[in-house]
Amino acid sequence: MTAATGKRGYRTVSAVLFLCLFAGQAGAIALSPVLAQVARDLDVSTAEAGQLRTVAGLVAGLTALGIGRFAARVTLKRQLLGGSLLLALGSLASAAAPGIGWLAVAQIPVGAGIATLTTAGTLAAAEWVSPARRAATLSWVLIGQPAAWIVGMPLLGAAGGHSWRYAWLTLPLMAALLAGAAVAGRGQTAPASTAAISMRATLEAPGLGRWLVAELLTNSAWAGMLVYAGALLVESYQASTALTGAVLALGAGAYVSGNLAFRRLADRESRGLQIRLSVVLAVATALFGAFRPSLLTSTALFAAAAFAAGGRTLLSSAFGLAAASELRRSAMAMRAASMQFGYFAGSVAAGAALAAGGYAAFGATIGVLFLSAALVLGGSPSTRPRRRRIAPSWAPE
Repeated sequence: MTAATGKRGYRTVSAVLFLCLFAGQAGAIALSPVLAQVARDLDVSTAEAGQLRTVAGLVAGLTALGIGRFAARVTLKRQLLGGSLLLALGSLASAAAPGIGWLAVAQIPVGAGIATLTTAGTLAAAEWVSPARRAATLSWVLIGQPAAWIVGMPLLGAAGGHSWRYAWLTLPLMAALLAGAAVAGRGQTAPASTAAISMRATLEAPGLGRWLVAELLTNSAWAGMLVYAGALLVESYQASTALTGAVLALGAGAYVSGNLAFRRLADRESRGLQIRLSVVLAVATALFGAFRPSLLTSTALFAAAAFAAGGRTLLSSAFGLAAASELRRSAMAMRAASMQFGYFAGSVAAGAALAAGGYAAFGATIGVLFLSAALVLGGSPSTRPRRRRIAPSWAPE
C-alpha cells in the first residue's frame, strides 16, 4: 500500500487502525468487569483469577518483541489479519473454557492477538500515511483503546450479568472480526523498507533507555490498576456487574479527556509534564486503594487517575515519535512490548499485594510503581529535538 496522502485517505487508514487498537484493547479488558464472577464460578480467589491476565501479558510482550524481528518479511496487513484471527480464536476458547486451567491456556492466543494488533497497528499509523499526516493519524488511532473501554465496559457488564462467558463473545470476538474485515478491505502492502535497528542500540541512545524503563514501570502500574479496579468496586460496595462496567467506562471517558486536554502540549518538551503526571497518578491510585468511604469517592479517584493517565500516554507517545528516525521504529516497538509486559508485571505485583494486604496494599503498590517511573524519568536528560507545531487531528486542514 502506498502512503495515503489525501485527507480522505488518511481518515480511512485512521478508521481501519482505530478498529485494530479497539479490538486489541477489547481483548485486554474482557476480564475487568467480570473478574470477581470468574473467580466465583471457577472456585478460585480473585487474586488467582487476576493472574489470567499475566498469562496474556507475558505472551503479548514476547510477541511484541518478536514482531520487530520478522516485520521486514511479513507485511503489516498480514500481521493485522493474523492478530485479528488469534484474538477471535482466543475469545471463543475463553468462552468455552471448562476450568481455570483451560481459561489460562486460552489467554495465549488472546495475548498474541492483542500484541500483534497493538504493535502493528501503531507502526502502520506511521507506514501507511505520508509524514505530513502521521501525527493526525496516530492521534485518532490511539483513541481506539479508550474507546474500547467506553463502548465495551457497559457491554461487558451487561453480558456478564448473565454469564462472564457471554462477555468474551459480546466484545473481543465481535471486535476482532470487525477489525479483520476492515484490514482485509485495504490494498496490498509492502514489507518494511528498512531493517530494524538492534534493541541494544535503542536502549543505549541518550534518554531513550530511561524513558523505556519508565514506560515499563508506568504500564505495569496502570495495568495492575485496570485488572483489579472492577473487583475493588464489586467487593467494596457490592456493585453490580453492569454498574461496575459503567464506572470503568466513565474512567475511559476521563482518559480521553486527558488526551484532549494535553494535546496542545504534545509538541513541546514534555519530560517534566510526564514526571508531574506520574506523581499525580501515584497519589490518586494509592488513595483509590486505601480510601474507600463511598462508591462516589472511588469513582472520582479512578476518573482522576484515568485523566492523568490519558494525558501522560499522549505526551509519552509524542516523546517517542520525536526520536531519531533510525531509532523510532525500534523504540516504539519496545514501548509496545513494555505495555504488554506491563500487564504481566502489573498483574503479578498488584495481585500479590492484594493477597497479602488487601486493597490498601494494592493501592500502595500501584502508587510506588508510578512514583518509581517519575524518579527514573527525572534522571534522564532531555533528548527531544525541536519540532514544528503539529495541529491536532481535528483541526481544520
